[in-house]
Amino acid sequence: MLIIGIAGGTGSGKTTVVNQIAKDLSLDEICIISQDSYYKSTDSLSFDERSKINFDHPRAIDFDLLVHH
Repeated sequence: MLIIGIAGGTGSGKTTVVNQIAKDLSLDEICIISQDSYYKSTDSLSFDERSKINFDHPRAIDFDLLVHH
């Protein structure tokens, strides 16, 4: 097994890089886990509170859930 992590800020091209790598591999050989799927819930926050969240900061990610999955 080989794990490749792609990191970078918002809009830096991570998805583009992942898609390019995936294009050259068989879909039954890879599993793509997008950290974007693990942002902590903001449903209980007001618009003003949500607008102050830095989604590039590690505190915005539910790492416990990501590791569990």
